[in-house]
Amino acid sequence: MSGSLCRALRAEWTKLRTLPSTGWLLLAAVGLTVLVGYAAAATLQVRECQAPLCYEDLTKISLVGVRLGQAAIVILAVLTVTTEYGTKMIKVTLAAVPGRMTVLAGKLGVVTAAAALAGAAGVLGTMLAARAVLPGNGFTAANGYRPLSLGDHLTLRAATGSVLYLCLVGVLGVGVGLLIRDTAGAVTTVLMLLYGSPMLALLISDPRWQHRIHRYSPMDAGLSIQTTRDFATAHIGPWAGIGVLAAYAGAAIVAGAIALRLRDA
Repeated sequence: MSGSLCRALRAEWTKLRTLPSTGWLLLAAVGLTVLVGYAAAATLQVRECQAPLCYEDLTKISLVGVRLGQAAIVILAVLTVTTEYGTKMIKVTLAAVPGRMTVLAGKLGVVTAAAALAGAAGVLGTMLAARAVLPGNGFTAANGYRPLSLGDHLTLRAATGSVLYLCLVGVLGVGVGLLIRDTAGAVTTVLMLLYGSPMLALLISDPRWQHRIHRYSPMDAGLSIQTTRDFATAHIGPWAGIGVLAAYAGAAIVAGAIALRLRDA
């Protein structure tokens, strides 16, 4: 790793941790992921399932809190960029670090690390919470259900994939932040991109178009990584879905990099 990139990473980390909102946003990402996941698992009862086994994807239900926790990651990622533009400190940053792409790499590095840390804590917390509450709702070995465990390769893929999903959402936030340079506008754009497509699908009656929207919307496609059963009914495969989200994030960061290079600070 070059010296300039190391300095950029240290500088971006210092700026990120000194933002008053950083700690609260990371705490919100973890807390929302765990609390919503716990609530979803706690409301699921084995007696409400079809015999002999429940057809619900217990792992995916337990990880549903990622859908809400991601909002905090989006805000954090956008603020990493737009705060400096709002205060005009970006001019100081670009003067201090040779190479605008080095600045971008530094921002991506700290945002991705923060998203991975919060995501890992949130996913681990929600898995532990679900593992604790589901047996009390009848999901026991006696009824044919194994406890949630990261030793199961599908559950491990869903858990690690959820962390990867949050990292990609962070990259998407950085890219859109560089394009728009306004906190409210960038946050609104990313959240509409994530949450708007599933809402649009609800308003469309044609099942073919519903399938297409779910298949190619960044949130629904990306979160297919959490699927551990009934793959035939899924709109897209787990890794293909993450690939769709990665394409959105990649396009946003490339466009943001071009804007950073060509536009005045």
